[in-house]
Amino acid sequence: MISPDSAAPARTPARAVVMVDVAREAGVSQKTVSRVVNGSDQVRPEVRDRVLAVIDSLGYRRNSAARALAAGRTHLIGIVAMGTPLFGIAEHVVGAERAARERGYGTVVVSLSEAGDAAEVGPALDRALALGAEGLVLVEPFRRDPALLAPWADVPIVSPRHDEGPDADTSPLHSHVTVDEEHIGRLATEHLLALGHRSVAHLAGPLAWQPAELREQGWRAALAEGGGEAVGPVRGDWSARSGYRAAQELLRRGEVFTALFAANDSMAVGAVRALVEAGVRVPQDVAVVGVDDLPESEFQVVPLTSVKQDFAALTHRSVEHLVGSLEGEPPADRAEVVLARLVVRASSGAPLGPPGATSGASP
Repeated sequence: MISPDSAAPARTPARAVVMVDVAREAGVSQKTVSRVVNGSDQVRPEVRDRVLAVIDSLGYRRNSAARALAAGRTHLIGIVAMGTPLFGIAEHVVGAERAARERGYGTVVVSLSEAGDAAEVGPALDRALALGAEGLVLVEPFRRDPALLAPWADVPIVSPRHDEGPDADTSPLHSHVTVDEEHIGRLATEHLLALGHRSVAHLAGPLAWQPAELREQGWRAALAEGGGEAVGPVRGDWSARSGYRAAQELLRRGEVFTALFAANDSMAVGAVRALVEAGVRVPQDVAVVGVDDLPESEFQVVPLTSVKQDFAALTHRSVEHLVGSLEGEPPADRAEVVLARLVVRASSGAPLGPPGATSGASP
């Protein structure tokens, strides 16, 4: 045991190495060091090599804050996102950070509450700007006033929606990179209709979420055009538990359906559990399709057919739009749509009997 008297004296934290230290050690001016770290070609190769060697030996790091002040730029992108562990939101945030880093930008993330609403968006935008963000990527799914972003017309913003009409956002600094959510609902439902199903139930997402509304519209439109029958919808909150309870509700009602479209994979997984517990076979009695293509979806006991969103393309294009606006090269088209694709697995198959003959109700 070491006694207090024999303990080593506390060390004073080392002073951070600054540019003048590098200049003194390398025998050059601070201006020369600045040119080297900023990649200027106005430095002789042998001097550059000497300065870089000193930078490496001393462990010098550029003061990004001071550099930003000098240049009038922070090279920061603000990501304003709903604070939730939901797969789609998380993929969007991580993808945007990665895409920003590839373009030489840092990020600050400001989150809304997990059960947040559109009223939180404005204050969150202001917080991100106060932290030094030069432009903003908005990752929020709420149904909201199309004019919500009007007070920030002078700030480059990319949001995941495109509104039309007299109240739509018209700022030339705002653009929209979005997934065609209605197409997602159509894609899933048309797949089930093509298999021969006519009664298709729907587990919908929360009313406050625009993607849930648009996926439901796509489901209804596909059924109307394809001569199918809509069953439901029953609404959930995106969780597997809510999908489980929603499917149980359909069974309690005695609804007749041979296929089920869930607005996300988590609810689809819960629904499959409820169906199987009630003695309904998937896909022999009821075919099931979800959305998002979660990493675990293909490893379910019955691998899940799902509509896969291209989050990598979505976030890459969002950041490209924003960086273009920040660097004086705004996108030619302020509205860009990224299409989803269907991933077919074992959970969707043709109905065993004539259309409408198989009941989703518990025997």
